[in-house]
Amino acid sequence: MKKVEAIIKPFKLDDVREALAEIGITGMTVSEVKGFGRQKGHTELYRGAEYMVDFLPKVKIELVIQDELLDQAIEVIVDTARTGKIGDGKIFVTEIERVIRIRTGEENEEAV
Repeated sequence: MKKVEAIIKPFKLDDVREALAEIGITGMTVSEVKGFGRQKGHTELYRGAEYMVDFLPKVKIELVIQDELLDQAIEVIVDTARTGKIGDGKIFVTEIERVIRIRTGEENEEAV
């Protein structure tokens, strides 16, 4: 099993969720996060004063999926979240050693 963490622009969340559901991925965790990479923030104007916004709002989607779905899930996220502009995000993939469903005690694939 793999854990996929995707950092995307907030307005792309619903599109990505729907696209993942179409390939059979329905469980995910979503967090509102802030950060920056090459984008390095931007300047905004508030009540006539200019100020620097260092951390940009993003959304982090976390999925734990079977290995067979990995490439398809990544392709769906990339195709759906891409705007072609700086700040589209990143995807991180890590190995999952063990999963336990607390309610039933089921483990690994049965727990996902």
